[in-house]
Amino acid sequence: MTDAENSVLTLQNVIVTYRRVPAVHHVTGSIKTGSLTAIAGPNGAGKSTLLKALMGLVPLSDGEIDRGGRSPRDFAYLPQQPEIDRSFPISVIQTVLLGAWPRSGIFGAVGSGEKQRAHNCIEKVGLTGYAETPIAHLSAGQWQRALFARLIMQDASIILLDEPFAAVDEATTTDLLGLIKAWHAETRTVVAVLHENALIAKDFPETLLLAREVVAWGPTSEVMTSENLERAQAMTRRWAREAHAHPRAPAAQVAR
Repeated sequence: MTDAENSVLTLQNVIVTYRRVPAVHHVTGSIKTGSLTAIAGPNGAGKSTLLKALMGLVPLSDGEIDRGGRSPRDFAYLPQQPEIDRSFPISVIQTVLLGAWPRSGIFGAVGSGEKQRAHNCIEKVGLTGYAETPIAHLSAGQWQRALFARLIMQDASIILLDEPFAAVDEATTTDLLGLIKAWHAETRTVVAVLHENALIAKDFPETLLLAREVVAWGPTSEVMTSENLERAQAMTRRWAREAHAHPRAPAAQVAR
């Protein structure tokens, strides 16, 4: 587990419940400033729920999260693609400019400097020429690139990503991973929910292996062992059985 000193996020006994069944159970630990951390675990392990808790998007049933005096609005957050409505009639550049709202306010005027920054962000993610394209016309990979451009626009020191490589092609994954590594090199703190164990082992120095509870948390080489992965699977299955047996908590609604 990472040392609480010099930590940007510290969790103490964090519990999140849905219909009285824990989706995240007694999670304690810390994320060091400037670290690159994967949150791994089987389906139903509570990974996305934990990320939302870090963002303040779901209430804690118990415990606390110390954000070092920062507000969640100071974080850049990428939700899963299916959680974002793409039917809204806006363009790529309008989407990217939403990343400027922490500076300008939701209803603040966006000046020429911010617009130029937005164009630079679009170019950086490989979407040159798509600035005026409606977001509904983008492929899954192009849409994820646009969302990464919005993250760049936000220019946050803490970046939380929920399955950033889901449903995108290999070339897009390579390019987006390059951006994540660049953020890490700039000493930004990046936390990503991931399913790709090989990618985690290769590119993410720190890992939290979750099965609603912490299975292991620390250097990836020590966390992502076959023994720990098997234990995570067994623990998640146990939690799922308990959820099915609970009359108030259908399993589909308990954890993600």
